[in-house]
Amino acid sequence: QDAFAAFHVDKALVSKYLKPLQIGELAPDQPSIEPTKNKMLVEDFRDLRATVEKMGLLKPNQLFFFLHLAHILLLDISAWLVLFYFGTSLVPFIVSLLVLTVSQVQASWLQHDLGHLSVFKKIKWNHLLHKFVMCHLLGASAKWWTLLHSQHHAKPNCFQKDPDIDMHPFLFTLGKKFSVELGIKKTKYMPYNHQHKYFFITLPPFLFPTYFNIHTFYIAYTKRYWADLAWMLTFYTRFYFTYGALLGTKSLLAYYFIVRMLESSWFVWVSQMNHIPMDIDYDKNLDWMSTQLKATCNVEQSLFNDWFTGHLNFQIEHHLFPTMPRHNYWKVAPLVKSLCAKHGIEYQCKPLLTAFADIV
Repeated sequence: QDAFAAFHVDKALVSKYLKPLQIGELAPDQPSIEPTKNKMLVEDFRDLRATVEKMGLLKPNQLFFFLHLAHILLLDISAWLVLFYFGTSLVPFIVSLLVLTVSQVQASWLQHDLGHLSVFKKIKWNHLLHKFVMCHLLGASAKWWTLLHSQHHAKPNCFQKDPDIDMHPFLFTLGKKFSVELGIKKTKYMPYNHQHKYFFITLPPFLFPTYFNIHTFYIAYTKRYWADLAWMLTFYTRFYFTYGALLGTKSLLAYYFIVRMLESSWFVWVSQMNHIPMDIDYDKNLDWMSTQLKATCNVEQSLFNDWFTGHLNFQIEHHLFPTMPRHNYWKVAPLVKSLCAKHGIEYQCKPLLTAFADIV
């Protein structure tokens, strides 16, 4: 029930799809909450959600998102103009690379908002702009992202259920429990005792230019997301004709892959700082709030941190209320802290550089 409420904006609409799945009602003497879940915490969290809705914290400020999109488009255009006006020598080449990287990362934060239906009141407008930002501005499939990211939110850091930790054990060994399991089994795919070193030259720079680039097309093709594929091709067509007119083939390919590597590094450090240092385990079927708090932590608020991380420094609040517009996270944070204190749940919040160090 709590996951259903957290994910869906129009509950009346999606409830229609549940009717064919109903197999009966619980008998009056049967408990409505499973024994693995904290009944008092469940009830208190539902009261908190009701308070959040009454406070209007699930309503978006569309001016905020309009200005955010405007600065993304301005940076995107500026990256091309730098090469157009100043030529393709080393300095303008590097400046253009950095400007486009900032635009791409900020667009990835915006598509995240749109994918969570937190920008517009009407679902269809979120989906439409999500395709524009994710497919046309970033060159990836919107439905591919939704498929993977929804699983992550439902069961964060739950092995074999959260696709974000599928790198265990083939590239890294994650979490104390699974490290011990591999040691007992004497299973080893990589030199794990050096993973804190090879992390720097594997996941951050190469996640986007290798795995994501291939996987997004693979899923879009195999699942027949034809609309997404068409939108994605507009990104590559635009990129080829705008930058290809200024750069030769080799320089164009170098430009593209360097941008992807820089973008990937930024994304990985930010996205992993909230989850990888936290508890990683099999699914224990805990209540919604306990599941999210065990797997997430926050980073201190500042204007820079908010912008740099796309407000994912408020990862706890985002995971508890995934459809909440990001500009309201700071408002609900004190209420979440209070509920955590009441139930003796650790609410972790740390400086940005400490969060990065904790990954290593």
